Amino acid sequence: MNEELDNHIAKLRSRTKLSQQELADAIGVSRKTISTIETGRFTPSVVIALKLARHFELPVEKIFELLD
Repeated sequence: MNEELDNHIAKLRSRTKLSQQELADAIGVSRKTISTIETGRFTPSVVIALKLARHFELPVEKIFELLD
């Protein structure tokens, strides 16, 4: 996992009963992109982060957080 950035995408998907593929389709990326963001192997672009925030109707800061 990325040591500087954490995210809550898997929890948000679980709460909304979305698969990785369904979320990927909703924001226009691949399932692999969602998977690698969730596990911290990939830091999303600002565009992807904003699309996720729009999809979940949350501020970006509620989805992603910097670790100390």
